[in-house]
Amino acid sequence: MDLGLSSAPAEADLIKDTTEATFMADVIEASQTTPIIVDFWAPWCGPCKTLGPQLEAAVTAAKGAVKMVKVNVDQAQMIAGQLQIQSIPTVYAFWKGQPVDGFQGAVPQSEITAFVDRVIKASGGEAPADSLNDAVEAAEEMLAEGAAVDAAQTFAAILGEEPAHAAAYGGLVRAHIAMDDLDQAEAILNGAPAEISTAPELEAAHAQLQLARQAADAGPVAELRAAVEADPDDHQARFDLAQALHANGDAEGAVDTLLDLFQRDREWNDGAAKTQLFTVFDALKPNDPIVLNGRRRLSSMIFA
Repeated sequence: MDLGLSSAPAEADLIKDTTEATFMADVIEASQTTPIIVDFWAPWCGPCKTLGPQLEAAVTAAKGAVKMVKVNVDQAQMIAGQLQIQSIPTVYAFWKGQPVDGFQGAVPQSEITAFVDRVIKASGGEAPADSLNDAVEAAEEMLAEGAAVDAAQTFAAILGEEPAHAAAYGGLVRAHIAMDDLDQAEAILNGAPAEISTAPELEAAHAQLQLARQAADAGPVAELRAAVEADPDDHQARFDLAQALHANGDAEGAVDTLLDLFQRDREWNDGAAKTQLFTVFDALKPNDPIVLNGRRRLSSMIFA
C-alpha cells in the first residue's frame, strides 16, 4: 500500500509511551484514523523485555500502517483495571476506539508479524511487503543506537522465521560483538547455514570479529606512534599502531598507516599490511568513503 509518504515515518512518530492522562488521546482518539497496538508491560516483567523489541520491530516495519503505544501498568493501574489486564505482557489492538484483536504472553516473531498484519487488514489497510527485511532495518537502527541486546533479540526472532536470512545472521553476530561477547559471536558465525556461509553480510561480520579480537590486545596509540617516529623502519610497530588506531575507532587512520606500511614493504610478514587492509575494508560498508578511497590508493600502489 502506497501511503503517499516520501519516506518511512520516524520511529518516534510510530511508537510512544502513554499515561493515564494521555491514554484517551494516544489510543482511543488516535485509533479513529490509524490502528493502535497497545503493549501493557512493566519493568520487572521478563517476557516483556523480549516481546517489546520484537513488537516495535514489526510496527516499524509496517511503515506507518499501524502505530504502537506502551503502557507501564505500574504507573497506569486504573487503565489496566478498566481493560481487565490480569497478566503481562498483554497486547491489544484498537481501531475506531474499540479493541479488535489481542494476545497475552511472549509469542514467536512469526505470530507477532501475523498479528500486526491482521490489525492492518482489519482497518482496511495493506501490510507492506518484505516485512522481514524491514524488521532487519529496525534491528540495525537499534544496534546503531547502542541497544545491542534488543537488536540481538530481534535478529534472533527474524532467524526463527527464516533461519538462512543472511542479513539477520550477520546482524546477530555483530550484536554480540557490540555486547563484547566475542565467543558467542564466533559460535554463531561458525554455526551459520552452509548456503549463506560466504554471504557478504557474514564475511563482514567475520572481519569485524577479527578486528574485535585484535582490539583486545591492542597497545597504547601514543606509545606505538612514538615507536614508529623513533624508528620508521620498525614495521611491526607500524602494524601494531594501525591495529591500535582501529581499536580506538579511527578506521581511517588505521587504513592510512597500513597503506604507508604497504608502500614501504609490501612483502613484510607475508603481506600482512594488505591482508589487514582487506579485513578493515570487509568490516566496513562497501560504499564507505574510507573503503573507496583506501582501495583506490592501494590499487595505485599495486599497479604503479
